Amino acid sequence: MQHIYEVRKSEQPVHWTVEVPGSKSITNRALLLAALTNDEVCLDGVLFSDDSRCFLQSLCSLGFKTEVREEISQVTVQGCGGKIPISEGEIYVGSAGTAARFLTAMLGVSDGVWRIQASPQMQRRPMKPLFEALLSLGAKIEWLGETWHLPVCITGAGQRQTAFGKPAVLQMDISESTQFLSGFLLIAPMFASGLKIHIVSEKKDGSYIRITRRMMTEFGVTAEFSDGAYMVPAGSVYRRKLYQIEPDVSAACYFYAAAAVTGGDALVKRVHRDGMQGDLKFLNVLEQMGCAVQDEPEGIRVTGPVYGDPGRILTGNRGNGDAPESLIAGLRGIAVDMNDFSDQALTLAAIAPYADTPVRITNIAHIRGQESDRINAIVSNLARAGIACEEYSDGVKIFPGQPRPCRIETFDDHRVAMAFAVMGLRADGIVIENPACCRKTFEHYFDLLDELTGG
Repeated sequence: MQHIYEVRKSEQPVHWTVEVPGSKSITNRALLLAALTNDEVCLDGVLFSDDSRCFLQSLCSLGFKTEVREEISQVTVQGCGGKIPISEGEIYVGSAGTAARFLTAMLGVSDGVWRIQASPQMQRRPMKPLFEALLSLGAKIEWLGETWHLPVCITGAGQRQTAFGKPAVLQMDISESTQFLSGFLLIAPMFASGLKIHIVSEKKDGSYIRITRRMMTEFGVTAEFSDGAYMVPAGSVYRRKLYQIEPDVSAACYFYAAAAVTGGDALVKRVHRDGMQGDLKFLNVLEQMGCAVQDEPEGIRVTGPVYGDPGRILTGNRGNGDAPESLIAGLRGIAVDMNDFSDQALTLAAIAPYADTPVRITNIAHIRGQESDRINAIVSNLARAGIACEEYSDGVKIFPGQPRPCRIETFDDHRVAMAFAVMGLRADGIVIENPACCRKTFEHYFDLLDELTGG
């Protein structure tokens, strides 16, 4: 892939019907769940991307038998009933937070010694609450780099994880990432006497935790949530033969946003309202901004407001001068708490300049510790485009305006690249640096965008 991608401005409303890959979040959870069964599990609709390949290769490095049929998006995993086939080895989790958090949790409660390597990007991301939980269970951790960060050499707690046949009890802060909790919930059947996790942070639940619990149920294990604690009973066992992975709603949202900013429509196949992914909440945001959302038999279709009808002329102070009278918007400004679907904060930020009043995004402080400092990525890239933006500790306020030509710095973050490409559909001269970073979750995103825009 080229070092830059020049976004082609859409002179007309888009009318797109697209298919997106499987969900990364569901794919990597399904790979782990399958490995923890006693069954041979066939996974359909698997995402093949940098993150999922790191997860899959890590399982292979641990001795799990897999059969990969990438051409039909299918993987078969032979589960080992909660045991790791080899007792000593090394895995590389790349930049995949799910692989890093979930597999570290699994190895930390197993019998054996393993080295866990990661990309420089993943080495910077928080891991301390997960390591603290493993240490409390009896695991031993040797820091191979910075303390509380990957890479590490971990000696699993094994039989030390549960004393006297009682459920293992943990305390956990999930304010930085809910993946810490999801990792332990997913491996809970490895605790023969059960597992109870008390959440000590203000945040105690979230959309990705609900995905984890729903998938556990689909594999035959229930995780109860009551009074700020999660409980998985003793004797829990995963069972499954076939599992269908949903399309990635996070990826679908970029095409829905394209419909919103051009006044066109986009249908993403096999995405429906009854899906488990939290980013479906982004559809509610688009509705509040003036879009129509319809769940059709083939998938959800989003239709953007017709620009110029009712034709609100952008007026008033943008924070850097008055908006030009020629700029007409159909999208309405909005204030929204995006804590529970924060992957779409960048998407909303990228289309916010085209709203008729400011857009305020709140309660997303935790995205500063993701693949990049995503709040800084929003502010700095909007500044490049000449868009006024106020930065807060937990969010941003973005003022209306027409983006000027600029280069978007992606910070090696796939969501920055994909979101700001949407901004370029209504602006001249938007150039995305390092578009190849999209390989993390959607390696053919820009190929598909070229196909759709005639590039």
